[in-house]
Amino acid sequence: MNGKPSISVIESEIVDEFALFDNWEDKYEYIIDMGKKLPLLSDADKRPENKIRGCQSTVWMVSEYIDGRVWFQADSDAVIVKGLISMLIRVLSGQTATEIIEADMRFIDKIGMSTHLAQTRSNGLRSMIKQMKLDAMAWQAKTTK
Repeated sequence: MNGKPSISVIESEIVDEFALFDNWEDKYEYIIDMGKKLPLLSDADKRPENKIRGCQSTVWMVSEYIDGRVWFQADSDAVIVKGLISMLIRVLSGQTATEIIEADMRFIDKIGMSTHLAQTRSNGLRSMIKQMKLDAMAWQAKTTK
């Protein structure tokens, strides 16, 4: 056990945090603040093969497998997207590949994100989740040979 809370515990924390805000303007500000705290991705990792397809903004993501867990790093050229990816990293990074693959990510609906994002941002959010799950599947396949 790595001491990291489970996906469902982290999702519940995020839902509770968003419940503290009365309006979406404050929630967006909170998302942007989360993005500002995201560790920088090295310029060397900002390569075409690390771009997430399906996002209107540019999003780079890399993953690594350490001690049975998948760890993600990412960056974006858009502040709101940087906040969204930081939220996904908070939930999924440091979990096992199986946990990531099986994660339902229901917290996104619970905080109202799916209904408050523009269609293009919503599609981008789905693309980010899909890529994280694909990375987890790839690590799982590489490590279970």
